Amino acid sequence: MKKITLFFLTLCFISTSYVWSDEPEKSDTLVSNLGMPAVNFMDNLDSLLNLWYVNQALSKDTSLVLLEYESDSIRPAFPDSVYIDRLSRVPSVVNLPFNRIVRNYINVYTQKKRDRMEVMLGLSDYYFPMIEDIFDREGLPVELKYMAVIESALNPRAVSRAGAVGLWQFMYGTGKVYGLTINSLVDERRDPVRSTYAAAHYLKDLYNIYHDWILVIAAYNCGPGNVNKAIRRSGGVRNYWKIYYRLPRETRGYVPAYVAATYTMNYFQDHGLRPVPVEIPLARDTLMVNRNLHFRQVSDILHIPIQVIRDMNPQYRADIIPGNMKPFALTLPVSYSGQFIDHQDSIFSYKDSIFFNPSKKTLAPSWTHYKPQPPKGKAKLYYTVKPGDNLGFIAEWYHVGLSSLRYWNNIRHNLIRVGQKLVVYVPPSKAKQYRKINAMTFAEKQRMIGKAMPISSQTAQNTAPDRSYNGNYEYYRVRSGDSIWKIAKKFPDVSEEDILRVNNLSRYDKIHPGQQLKIPRKT
Repeated sequence: MKKITLFFLTLCFISTSYVWSDEPEKSDTLVSNLGMPAVNFMDNLDSLLNLWYVNQALSKDTSLVLLEYESDSIRPAFPDSVYIDRLSRVPSVVNLPFNRIVRNYINVYTQKKRDRMEVMLGLSDYYFPMIEDIFDREGLPVELKYMAVIESALNPRAVSRAGAVGLWQFMYGTGKVYGLTINSLVDERRDPVRSTYAAAHYLKDLYNIYHDWILVIAAYNCGPGNVNKAIRRSGGVRNYWKIYYRLPRETRGYVPAYVAATYTMNYFQDHGLRPVPVEIPLARDTLMVNRNLHFRQVSDILHIPIQVIRDMNPQYRADIIPGNMKPFALTLPVSYSGQFIDHQDSIFSYKDSIFFNPSKKTLAPSWTHYKPQPPKGKAKLYYTVKPGDNLGFIAEWYHVGLSSLRYWNNIRHNLIRVGQKLVVYVPPSKAKQYRKINAMTFAEKQRMIGKAMPISSQTAQNTAPDRSYNGNYEYYRVRSGDSIWKIAKKFPDVSEEDILRVNNLSRYDKIHPGQQLKIPRKT
C-alpha cells in the first residue's frame, strides 16, 4: 500500500500544458467554448522559430510566409462530416472522437499557427521515427507519439513556466523516478531518446491503472491523482467524456488537442501545410564516452559547427559530457563518427588543460568498443557468415547481446559479408553444443530462436530455475514478455543501466525468452 501511495504522489508532478479561458461553461452540453492552448504550449510553438537549426532552414526558404491572424474566430475549412470521416480512417487503437472542441484545435493548428505547424512537420521527420521505434519496442501504440506535439511542440529544449522540461515535459521529481540523470551538467529530460524511454514507462504504468488510453493521456497531463478524484466524484465512471467536467480545466482541452494534433499530422496536405525541411542530420551515430569531453574539442578538431553538436545533444547544459562520472552518449552525424574514432586521442588532448583540470583526468580508454578484450571464463568460437545471415540472427542463435557481437568483432554498424568469420564467446560448458551451429542450415538455426541452449538435456533446461547465483552476480533467465525495464523492477537497487552495462547490451538490443542475464548484486 505504501508503494502505491508513493507512486500516485510522485506521478502527480507531471506538468500541465493547457488552460482554458474563464468564459462560463455550458452545463447542458459536453462542448463548451474553445479553451485556447495554455501559455506554455503557445510559448513552445513560438520558441520553435528561435532555434538555430530552424532559423537556418527558414533563412534558406524565402518562399515561406509566416501567417498571423488578428482574430481568434477562425472558421473550419471543411464541414464536420469530412473531419469525422478522416479521423475514422487514422489507424489508431486510441479512440479519436470529434466535437466542436477538437475542431477548434484543428483550426489553431491548420490556420492560426500554421507557420509553426509547418516547422513541427519538418521536425517530425527527425523525431517521429525514433519515438515510433521506442514505443514499438515497449509495446505502446505508436500514435501516442502525437502527444509530443502538444507537450513540447517537438522542442527538446522546451521549458514550461512550472519547470517541466524537454520533449515530454517531465518535472524534476518524475524524471528522477523514471531514471533520468538531472544535474548541473546533464539534464536527460532534454535527451530525446532517454526521455522517450521514460515517457514510455510512465505511460505503461498509467495504462496498468486505467486500461483506457484516453484516460492515460489525461492522467499524463494532470496526474493520476486528479483523474482518480474525477472518477470518484462521478460515481466511479471510468470514461473521459463522462468525467469531463470533474477534471482540471486545463486537462479538458488536452485530449481534444491530442485528437486535433493526430488529425493535423495525418492530413496536413489537405490544409495546404508544407513541412519546412529542418537541417538536423537524419543519419546519425551514437557513441559512448567515458572520459570528460567538451563540445569545442570535437568541433575544432573535426570542423563540425558547435551548434550542430548542441542540437544533436541537447541534454548537455554546458557543452560538457562528464564521462568521468559514468559513460554518456555523444550523437554525431554519421559521416563524422568514423573521424571521431580515428582522431579520438587528438580530440581528448586538445586544450584539455583549458577545458578540464589534468590532475583529475582518467587514464581509461574512451573507446573500449574498438579495443575488444575477450571476456573472462568464456570459450572462443568462430562462425562463418552465410547467405541470409545478419548480426541480429547470429546474436540470437548464440544467445549473446548484439552489442557484444559487434564489440568482439570491431563492427560499428550491422554490415557483414558472406564468408566473414566472426568471433563468438560462449560458456565453456556449452561450447560443444554451440559449435554445431556453424554447420546447421538456416532453417535449423531459426528454430533455435527463443530456445536456451541445453546444458545436458532438454529436461535440464526446462527444470532450470529462473534465478541462480554466482559470485557478485545473480543470473536471471528471461521469460516471455520480459523487458530490461521489467526485469530491473524485480531487483531492489538495480537499474536498467546496471543490467545493460554488465551484459554489454545497448537499449536497442533485444532480449529473448531463455536468455540468461547477469544481475549485479549490490553490496
